[in-house]
Amino acid sequence: MTSIAKVIELSADSEKGFEDALQQGIIRANETLRNVRSVWIKDHEVLVEQGRPKLYRLHLKVTFQVE
Repeated sequence: MTSIAKVIELSADSEKGFEDALQQGIIRANETLRNVRSVWIKDHEVLVEQGRPKLYRLHLKVTFQVE
């Protein structure tokens, strides 16, 4: 039997850091998708306010198996 996977892109934010943004992105993906197989970090971004990091953002590609 052949399996088929699909890839979607999403962004995940955190005020704590990139590691937390990654965890939040994975948690959120698993809440709305089934069979999540991998997450690839496409890009990093830091939003700055008054010269200090305000928000850490990751742009992710999520791969999940289609049933």
